Amino acid sequence: MPASLSDLPEGLPSSSSVLRDLPVLLVAVVWGSSFLAVQRVAEPGTVVAMLVLRFGLVLPLLGVVAWRALRRLSRAEWLGGAALGLVLSGIFLLETYGAVHTSATNAGLIISLAMVLTPLGESALGRTAPPKAFLAAAGLAVLGVALLTGDGGLRPPALGDLLVLAAALVRSAYVLAMARARAVRDTDMLAVTWVQLAVATGVFSVVALSVGPAPWTVARSYGAGQWAWLLHLSLFCTLFAFFVQMWAVRATSPSRVSLLLGTEPLWAAVFGITLAGNRMGPLALLGGALVLVATEWGRRTAPASAPPRNEGPGTSETDPVGSSAEPAEV
Repeated sequence: MPASLSDLPEGLPSSSSVLRDLPVLLVAVVWGSSFLAVQRVAEPGTVVAMLVLRFGLVLPLLGVVAWRALRRLSRAEWLGGAALGLVLSGIFLLETYGAVHTSATNAGLIISLAMVLTPLGESALGRTAPPKAFLAAAGLAVLGVALLTGDGGLRPPALGDLLVLAAALVRSAYVLAMARARAVRDTDMLAVTWVQLAVATGVFSVVALSVGPAPWTVARSYGAGQWAWLLHLSLFCTLFAFFVQMWAVRATSPSRVSLLLGTEPLWAAVFGITLAGNRMGPLALLGGALVLVATEWGRRTAPASAPPRNEGPGTSETDPVGSSAEPAEV
């Protein structure tokens, strides 16, 4: 038995580091399950009502913790957070509608393209050329999505695939906006997250007045199983994920957090295939594998940049409450 941590073989993680990694890995797992959870609690006609319920459960709990920080916000910070909240509402709508129109596996893999799209957008804004290895990873990701969504054939992508792809694009824009938003640059992360989620929930509530059944009607129609999935989305995929990330950035290194959260699309595929019964042809499986390889390759070869001071709700490495840079999952 080693006398101290320094006596451990090189590269062997200590038990304390493993314990610090487990909560972050669990966030990646629950985010991966979120696409399946959405399919269990929402149909195309009830997406907006479900979003009202999901975040309506989270806001009071998060508000209790954020109350003091919210009282210190300036008018500019409220307005900045509100503007980001409008963008966030668009991400959740696109991602959630997409998830109910495609497979959980496809949704989880396609949304991971935000990890590649965000550095590309940052390079474009900075007028700098990304590394050749990163461009190769981006090309590989595009090929993987083409194989995945067309199942290896010449069929056009399904509506859900296109909606999730649009969500990935808006997600990337959201991350870049967060990094450049002066109004919230030094704002308490907990407070700005609450403002964004509150504005997004307000948008969902207004849309729900004219789209689909009322949220309380949907709530009454849920059975025990659907309520369990909804609570999973609210408490684990949103609230738990947010607080674990706040803790993780202080307890471990950003690179380890990024690496662990980057396994989210893998877990989405695992849940989609094992629990949702998603069936993929050989070329679609190859496409999914290419997306996983390309996003991880892109993560490792992306041009270095200073991370934003505040991360968005539900965001992951490049998500809605979230990770180190992109919005939390659906």
